[in-house]
Amino acid sequence: MTISVIITNKLPKFVRLHPFGVQPYKFGSTCAIAMTNSDNPIYVPSKTIRPRKQFGQHWLRSDDVLNKILRAGQLQPSDRILEIGPGTGNLTRLLLPFVESLTAVEIDRDLCEKLRKTMHQKNFQLIEGSILDIPLPAQTNKVIANIPYNITGEILKRLLGNLSEPIQQFEQIVLLVQKEIGDRLAAKAGHKAYNGLSVKIQYLAECQFICDVPATAFYPPPKVNSAVVRIIPRPPVTAASDPKFLDRLLTLGFATKRKMLRNNLISEIDRDQLVLILESMGINGQVRAEDLDVAQWVALSEAIIKSKL
Repeated sequence: MTISVIITNKLPKFVRLHPFGVQPYKFGSTCAIAMTNSDNPIYVPSKTIRPRKQFGQHWLRSDDVLNKILRAGQLQPSDRILEIGPGTGNLTRLLLPFVESLTAVEIDRDLCEKLRKTMHQKNFQLIEGSILDIPLPAQTNKVIANIPYNITGEILKRLLGNLSEPIQQFEQIVLLVQKEIGDRLAAKAGHKAYNGLSVKIQYLAECQFICDVPATAFYPPPKVNSAVVRIIPRPPVTAASDPKFLDRLLTLGFATKRKMLRNNLISEIDRDQLVLILESMGINGQVRAEDLDVAQWVALSEAIIKSKL
């Protein structure tokens, strides 16, 4: 295997890195990126460093996907990145030359030890612990991460908050998630993937589906396919006067997805009264939860609140 160094001030179209081996040569507007002509996978497991099932570890080893994530981040020299679960550091090394700083949060003690020994860039900081237990690193303005799928919901809540208490710290969040979740985050009303999570996240942010990612892009391959999504937090386009009530309404509305809303919301409002409200909004009284977009859900919650006064 041979390694060459290319000096560039532009985002590379293709970069291949080996974990714990090749590192950026120089920082600043001009950086060096090591590339290899080997066809070997990015990650080669060793006796001391192996993925742990308890942490939901599946390490990304696809050059193509790494570069798509890099581009999705729309990086600026002033960016201060938060990376959750850097693992072997493949994505970390790609990001570092293009940003002001990167703070990585890793729960695996062995990986932390290895990263400390191999990552000496001045703009790199490592925090050992769980992203669910530590304060969000101050001053970070973007999140780019391959997150553990078993705690995706908790991580989304940690980064975005909830309907009542949204978090507006981040300009942009790029995540590699399970495909089913990626589809839900970006789905629009009427799509089969659209559900309560879709409404809640889209109430808090703009969501964009970037690309599909096959299981073969990871070591070890997960049992599901994945996707890259971009989330751009923003204030609600139409704010609810009672976000907690809207949250409860969504939980009830999507509890039995194929049932009509007039049946799912019976604990909050009489069927006939709900039909009258829906029809006054120009919506068929036989509508189901997945047929209403975010603005319509907010309008419905406001109308139900008003009907109780």
